[in-house]
Amino acid sequence: MEKVGSWAFIVGLVVAIIFGIPSISAQNWVAPVLVVLGLIIGFLNITEKEVSSFLVAAIALVVAGNANLSSVPAIGGFLSGILGNFVVLMAPAAVVVAVKAIWELAKAQ
Repeated sequence: MEKVGSWAFIVGLVVAIIFGIPSISAQNWVAPVLVVLGLIIGFLNITEKEVSSFLVAAIALVVAGNANLSSVPAIGGFLSGILGNFVVLMAPAAVVVAVKAIWELAKAQ
């Protein structure tokens, strides 16, 4: 199962990059595929000792995703599209990891 999570991340990253390029037309299936891959990543890739680091990185990613990168000359559109897709990939993973962490905290009481 560990390999499934690793492959989900690699495939999600490749899809986020390819379909984040502005000259490639966005497909209706890209966002749902990224969300499903993100859920797989959240369930299979993040161990209990990685939770805090992962959630901090996810918060930083979401904040960076709100930056106006399209104003950067020449590469801004590329960066904006790719980062936007990467946020779509990692947000569901962050939700899964956060819920799992809260569940473990509630069980410990």
